[in-house]
Amino acid sequence: MKGPYKILGIDPGTNLMGYALLEVDGKDMKLITLGVLKLKHFEDHHTKLKEIYLQLQEIIETYLPKIMAIEAPFYGKNVQSMLKLGRAQGVSMAAGITMGLDIVEYSPKKIKQSVTGNGNASKEQVSGMLNHILKQNIESKYLDATDALAAAVCHYNQSTGLGSKQKHYSGWEQFIKDNPKKLS
Repeated sequence: MKGPYKILGIDPGTNLMGYALLEVDGKDMKLITLGVLKLKHFEDHHTKLKEIYLQLQEIIETYLPKIMAIEAPFYGKNVQSMLKLGRAQGVSMAAGITMGLDIVEYSPKKIKQSVTGNGNASKEQVSGMLNHILKQNIESKYLDATDALAAAVCHYNQSTGLGSKQKHYSGWEQFIKDNPKKLS
């Protein structure tokens, strides 16, 4: 994509939904904003879904992103939770499609791998690595917001080829030889 553009990252949820906007200009990334949609106070699930749709449309109208990078729901222990997350993801995608965004979906493991190099990284490790990548202290008391930012950064990495050009090393000697600046 040419010229500066924005990626809207989404971490779906029905009680807290993370979102983040990342501006990309060539090889530079800049965090515009991040936060959460607080939905817990809505009693019924259908009202939460309506609010997700309406609030995301407002965010899209305000910041004008071109792409939505969204985390795919995964099956944990509770099938009902996965179904609710799937609905939240679907409504988010519908809001983006309605507003003309391109939609890309990444698994949680792919997002963590792209940001930290480890598909099993903790949410705290992902957040810490985002601080390093974006060279700023990202303030958010909600890891849902930093997870959304990670989805946006993952898309940037995948679309620029950074996600597929990971170098593998046979040992520390080769790594140090190829990355002398990482020692300081």
